[in-house]
Amino acid sequence: MKGVIFNLLEQSVQRAFGADTWDTLIESAGVSGAYTSLGNYPDSEIEALVTAAMQALSLDRNQVLRWFGQSAILVLAELYPAFFEGPRSASEFTASVNTIIHAEVRKLYPGAACPYFRISDGTDGRLLMEYLSTRNMCALAQGFVEGAAVWYGEEVMFEHAACTQRGDPHCTFLISWKAARDLGVAAA
Repeated sequence: MKGVIFNLLEQSVQRAFGADTWDTLIESAGVSGAYTSLGNYPDSEIEALVTAAMQALSLDRNQVLRWFGQSAILVLAELYPAFFEGPRSASEFTASVNTIIHAEVRKLYPGAACPYFRISDGTDGRLLMEYLSTRNMCALAQGFVEGAAVWYGEEVMFEHAACTQRGDPHCTFLISWKAARDLGVAAA
């Protein structure tokens, strides 16, 4: 896994809980904690950090990954504002993951093994998104979508219709949004 993911996790934890908490997670996980954005690190290190966070926060793996995704969007927007300049909504941002965001990630970080999202319009007006990855981090993907909704001042309705953790061949999400104007609030 690319170091940029570890950097996002570190900044998310430090912003929410402080630098000491990050140091405690590094120690509990038994990992080095020295991650450069261009570096490649074993997936086992992110899993060890997630496990340490599960124990520290009394949360399950999916809850930790989902929180991370939600929190990391704000950090990502600060570090890579260009990712957020084109899309005008969370739906457009989500639809751009493969063609813009992951394409740019691969340029910036050669060798990055990004998940692939098969995206189409569902028959009921919702976005149909299939998560294809060997990492089983579908909750992280959900958190990223939810974080994007917050960033764009929208409300997201997210249904995890199929999941590899339940024995399905891949994860399938059904997603719809309400814009801030539909909620009676001003967008940020």
